[in-house]
Amino acid sequence: MNNSGAATGDRLDWIDVARGAGIIAVVLGHVWTQGAMRDAMYSFHMPLFFLLSGMLSRPQPVAGFTIRQLAGQMRPYAAFLALLIVADQIIEPLKGGVPIFRRWPGDIVPILLGGSWLRGPYTIFWFVPCLMAARIAFNLGLARWPHPRGRAWWVVAPLLLAIAYAVGAATDISPLGLLTVPMTMFLLWVGAVVGEGRLRGWLLWSLVPLSLAGLSGLWPTLNMKAGDYGLIVCSIASAIATSFLLLYLSRMVVPWAGWLGAIGRASLVIMYLHVAFIHYLQPYLGKPLLAVIALLVPFALYHVLRAVPPLRRIFL
Repeated sequence: MNNSGAATGDRLDWIDVARGAGIIAVVLGHVWTQGAMRDAMYSFHMPLFFLLSGMLSRPQPVAGFTIRQLAGQMRPYAAFLALLIVADQIIEPLKGGVPIFRRWPGDIVPILLGGSWLRGPYTIFWFVPCLMAARIAFNLGLARWPHPRGRAWWVVAPLLLAIAYAVGAATDISPLGLLTVPMTMFLLWVGAVVGEGRLRGWLLWSLVPLSLAGLSGLWPTLNMKAGDYGLIVCSIASAIATSFLLLYLSRMVVPWAGWLGAIGRASLVIMYLHVAFIHYLQPYLGKPLLAVIALLVPFALYHVLRAVPPLRRIFL
């Protein structure tokens, strides 16, 4: 294997490694819901996934790309959401509680709205429709201005950033996670600008203090679902710095991180399911064991879904 990451297969390997590290950060941030661990993970974990998606973005025919995104992303979204709603109807009564959604048919409305209307085991479901909508909108921009480093994008990107802060300050109401689309588009653009370029020497080392300011809690952390982007420009800049440093490390450790790449390939299933395990098991388990279960059980379920063709077509 080429350690430089130049070969296509190796490029995908290091991206999977980065995704694996990112989804572990997501799980840790949801297990440790306050304190230094939570703040450090929240300072970069969602921007990492958006930057990665931007790095892989290329201009594509608008109609075909939009249809593929809607079909390919919303089918698993609906399937996992329905699965967890059914599970909640069974699990909560067994625990002596009541299901989150229990007022039918009225609860159909918040389920369809998604985003900020989904809480508890469904709280992460804002992520996929947000990313999907941002990718569709970003591809529309690329269809008109195909070069992310072109002059037009240097006007559009700051506008997106300004809109993100303005809308996030005005409300935290977010149907289908769409509140976060302007910031996600900005991060997609940053990822596309960097592309597969390498950060080396002084430029790489210059990111370290910026990253540490976010990881250490010196600057307020992010809550992207709620449109809270911390200290204006600074917190999101720290997230970008941490993400690029992690991407650099991912390239370096590819030969020894096959296990992390395997977790990265299962990251979407882990994203959908890990919060449910945390939600139902946290009264009974310590946080370290809870983190292990929330990561590894969805990882195992990913392989089950892959192995069964009908389930693979529905959920993956």
